Amino acid sequence: MSDSSEDECPELVPVSTKKIPVTIITGFLGAGKTTLLNYILTEQHNKKIAVILNEFGEGTAIEKSMSIGQSGELYEEWLELRNGCLCCSVKDNGVKAIENLMTKRGKFDYILLETTGLADPGPIASIFWLDDELGSDIYLDGIVTVVDAKYGLQHLEEVKPDGVVNEAVRQVALADLILVNKIDLVDQAYLHKVTDHIRSINSLGKLVETQKSKLNLEHILDLHAYDSTLGPSGIEKLKDRGLDIRSGQGSSHHIDPSVTTVTFQLCGNIKTSDLDVYIQNLIWEKNVQNSKNEIMEILRLKGEISIQDNPNRLVVQAVHELYDQDFTTTWESTTRRTCTMVFIGRNLDKTVLETTFRHLMCDELS
Repeated sequence: MSDSSEDECPELVPVSTKKIPVTIITGFLGAGKTTLLNYILTEQHNKKIAVILNEFGEGTAIEKSMSIGQSGELYEEWLELRNGCLCCSVKDNGVKAIENLMTKRGKFDYILLETTGLADPGPIASIFWLDDELGSDIYLDGIVTVVDAKYGLQHLEEVKPDGVVNEAVRQVALADLILVNKIDLVDQAYLHKVTDHIRSINSLGKLVETQKSKLNLEHILDLHAYDSTLGPSGIEKLKDRGLDIRSGQGSSHHIDPSVTTVTFQLCGNIKTSDLDVYIQNLIWEKNVQNSKNEIMEILRLKGEISIQDNPNRLVVQAVHELYDQDFTTTWESTTRRTCTMVFIGRNLDKTVLETTFRHLMCDELS
């Protein structure tokens, strides 16, 4: 008599439960993001990376011939490349491609998603940051923006119709990592002008200078920009990147002066309910005005907060109208409890933001 269990029990294959990080690669047309992705797809770097090339929008005709390899073919299905990476071309925001990709778990450890040159990375980031269905398999690791050292300043200074934020400025404002590419095409004085301009918009992100988009991939992988690994050293990490908590507001010399970084740090605690009201008024109700009676628009927000009667730090983050918060590590007995906030947006007013927050604190310490 044969053992029927062989027919009834399928072969058990180990399934990885580790979440896969997704990194969004953005940048204005011609900045070098396609060059960066081609570099990743062809170099031997001993990393298993799935790359989604986005061919939707005005950049299609220009970038199609450079999408992958020398032939410039477009692929709707996932291809396994010689260096162990996977590649796919899509004509949407990449969600379907990632859902398809997850059936190939075990063949990759990272996902890089390219956006079009004119795309606002905020809505795309929101899809992968707080999507419950996708969130069980992946997590948003960060946004990387590529800037052309020679022509990037021109794009950043382009004046748009009243009320519209320049696309290039928005891409820089939302970046966790900014690659200033083609530095070999400009002199040091001009490069310094470009990086100063970028810093005036976004003092939060890390800045790396490159030639032909070549860099150590460790710079763009494992950023952990959207999870709670900021931990107790999170603010110190931001200070290491050049963020000055004390000065509070970056100097803004570009033609669109409304997009800036604002920071403040106050000693003391706040109630969770009051913090929620503060954030919701800024990003949902949009009823907080600066001294010129202009509505403040928050593109990005990060904070490390001391909550009343709670021993743990609260890390808060927001992109556009989405925000999230998580309790992390315990405040050490020797550490002064503080509330630190970092905002990137337009029409920001440090005095109003800080004063409003201070009035909500339940026990501000000197």
